[in-house]
Amino acid sequence: MDQPTLGILHPGSMGAAVAACAAAHASEVLWCETGRSAASATRAAQFGLTPVAGLPELLDRSDIVISLCPPAAAEDVARDVAAQGFTGVYVEANAINPERSKRIAMLLEPDAVVVDGGVVGSPPVRGKTPTLYLSGPVAATEHIEALFAGTAVQTAVLGTEVGKASALKLAYASFQKTSRVLVALAVGMAREHGVDQELIDVASRRTDSYLSEPQYVAKTAARAWRWGPELEEAADALAAAGLPPEMLRAAASTLARWHDAKDDSELTLTNALDRLAHP
Repeated sequence: MDQPTLGILHPGSMGAAVAACAAAHASEVLWCETGRSAASATRAAQFGLTPVAGLPELLDRSDIVISLCPPAAAEDVARDVAAQGFTGVYVEANAINPERSKRIAMLLEPDAVVVDGGVVGSPPVRGKTPTLYLSGPVAATEHIEALFAGTAVQTAVLGTEVGKASALKLAYASFQKTSRVLVALAVGMAREHGVDQELIDVASRRTDSYLSEPQYVAKTAARAWRWGPELEEAADALAAAGLPPEMLRAAASTLARWHDAKDDSELTLTNALDRLAHP
């Protein structure tokens, strides 16, 4: 597949940046502007993505489509794509549990070839280099690897089984995101008793402790609207494996207290903790 056309569904902060990285090896990178916000349009323009009027046109012109959307919308997006009879490579790169990835593959196959994907890391801007983990048919994963070769998006293939990439993504997210929720709870409790600085000092004596980075709590609050549904997905994956999901469901419930802080880049640690205590 030489210089394929790529379609991105939908260009959020991660999706737009990932799609832009593929531009070096794609003949064109398309996105569908129907029903999208002005912020999406501005972001897509900043990353040099080409707008098309509707989903049918995007799918008709695209050899590869990457789905990067909120977890709750993943299956609806896949159904819309399946309804159009898409016959290219569909990269399901959302933070969803492995069973949902397999259901999406069943929706799209055999017309399309489905590759399971999971992005670990921050959007590929300002020197960040996330890894796109892949699992699926060999020929298809090779096409995706070629698409991102030499870019800020690193790729790693985990095998041919759909679900493996999703499992790795959620396994990592289970720790990474839940640990940040625990930081908020620990610092909030310590602050209530006037020992928050002492707690940070204790944590600072250890290496790689998120407790020594409480400023990250504000960023967690701003991202809670996305992280909560992701942890619910991870909880479903734990339950399916016979493991207790309560910790992740509780973390998702905690994140829901920050729903009104969506994407608030001006949020401070104090404000985030106050919202956590008094939603």
